[in-house]
Amino acid sequence: MWRATKLGRDNKAINEMSRNRYYDGPLSNHFDGVRFFNPDHPNTDRSLKQMLQWKFGEKPARWPKSVPGRQVKPDAHVTDLRVTMVGHATLLIQAAGINVLTDPVWSQRASPVGFAGPRRVTPPGIAFEDLPPIDAILLSHNHYDHLDVATLARLHTEHDPLIITPLGNDTIVQRAIPQARVVTGDWGSCIVLREGFEAHIVPAHHWSARGIGDRRMALWGGFMLRTPAGQIYFAGDTGYGDGEIFRSMRERYGKTDIALLPIGAYAPKWFMAAQHTDPDEAVRIMLDLEADHAIGIHWGGFQLTDEGREEPLALLSTALKHRGIAEQRFPAALPGDRFDLLANGSFQISPEQLPTI
Repeated sequence: MWRATKLGRDNKAINEMSRNRYYDGPLSNHFDGVRFFNPDHPNTDRSLKQMLQWKFGEKPARWPKSVPGRQVKPDAHVTDLRVTMVGHATLLIQAAGINVLTDPVWSQRASPVGFAGPRRVTPPGIAFEDLPPIDAILLSHNHYDHLDVATLARLHTEHDPLIITPLGNDTIVQRAIPQARVVTGDWGSCIVLREGFEAHIVPAHHWSARGIGDRRMALWGGFMLRTPAGQIYFAGDTGYGDGEIFRSMRERYGKTDIALLPIGAYAPKWFMAAQHTDPDEAVRIMLDLEADHAIGIHWGGFQLTDEGREEPLALLSTALKHRGIAEQRFPAALPGDRFDLLANGSFQISPEQLPTI
């Protein structure tokens, strides 16, 4: 499925004089010796001309500076499967006594600096001090709205979790937090947290960079999390492409109970489609995975692209109605929302929240 493509061969020629600053490993069907790439998928790299065309093209929709939010105080442990939305791509997954965070960001900006860059619009749905003991972190890739060193350092100090991430991201984390416990893997790798609790690193159509000159030097991916209480898919960031990677996940891992799918950061489509899904494409992923339930994430927290803040909600509703899917099967998560998959298979949405802050 993941054949080496002309893109990969071209990258190798271009980068013959370059060195990867994060990872040194064998060539593969998505690594050319210096940079990772998305096989059989449109190029995610953008030129300076394209960047300027985007930034000086149509004006982005105006977002509010802040939106009131609510916070919950989670239980220390959960027997069944529970997902609590913190914000953007940060979620607390609790299953069979294990607590896992995805792409944790509690900082006020998704940026390499504290004084500029996308600012948080809604407060986190869980106060950092109210987190239960965190056993593991699923870290999908190194963009600043997903890999937040300041938050990882706080989590290391308070919880010392195991950080599971695709190839190369361990270098970034351990340069900042030398004592952090990090395990990496390629697409297809399996990390066992305990018997019956496995994190499988799966492909995504995306890219990576922390600054100038390190584009695609660390791998990106999603996670299929198998637990005794159910199977949950966390997409991280991904484009849809031809959908083959999602159909292959269904074939390899079986049906998904809950899919955590990005529905924002898609406009303008000509610039973003290869790397981010819109709500209609997220619904297509749900169908490709044959997921019983999905939760819309990666919207409304940081303004990264041009669409209006609440536009993904309307487009998700339209996409679900078009396919005859009940909206209760695929809600868009607000910070503080809690989603429970009970042992009897029922799916409950519980906005049991503290006062607005």
